[in-house]
Amino acid sequence: MAADEISAPNCSVGSMVIMDNLAIQSSLHQLYRTLRTRVRTSLFGEHIFLDRVVLYRETDKLIKGLPIGELDALEISGNRWANAGFKSFVSVNYPAFDVCKDLLPGTFDVIIAEQVFEHVLWPHRAAKNVYAMLRRGGYFLVTTPFLQKIHEIPIDCSRWTETGLKYLLADCGFDLQDIQTWSWGNRAAAKGNLHPTEYPAYFRHLSSLKNDPLFPVQVWALARRR
Repeated sequence: MAADEISAPNCSVGSMVIMDNLAIQSSLHQLYRTLRTRVRTSLFGEHIFLDRVVLYRETDKLIKGLPIGELDALEISGNRWANAGFKSFVSVNYPAFDVCKDLLPGTFDVIIAEQVFEHVLWPHRAAKNVYAMLRRGGYFLVTTPFLQKIHEIPIDCSRWTETGLKYLLADCGFDLQDIQTWSWGNRAAAKGNLHPTEYPAYFRHLSSLKNDPLFPVQVWALARRR
């Protein structure tokens, strides 16, 4: 019998063993990730970026303080508010909708742009278009990062302090007296953003949510059109 005829079955068996080992390793790795996630959730709570904890809590209060059941809402590049209970809800996304140049045919009582404006090339044009799509008495909620690493999705262009964001909105039609701004951050959150690829995670009972005005990581505003 030829040598290659003898070795062929052995190679086949060897390949099957390697494939089985890889499958086992993959299953064990997935099991480890699942258990790690469950243990972490049990000890520290659901996974969420530290940057977003206070931001989400406070913006939820702002929006839920409005009579949302009577309001038509538009969310730009997101759908976090899809189930908030608005009278109607529309979500648009880039590139099909570019807030720097596009206008929807209708108008809205609430327009929300979370973590969007840092990515637009023409923020003044974008804010003016938001203003144009708001009904009189309508609200614009905008949130942006400040002390956060560059994240090009697909590009990253701008950062604003509370004052900068307020005057950007005023320059685009909103009255200064109708613009409220807030910010949150601290040294730990800012330091966590120094990692080149990861963002600081929130650990319940361990992460500090104390605000340090000198280190704002997130900035947001609620502006009302007269």
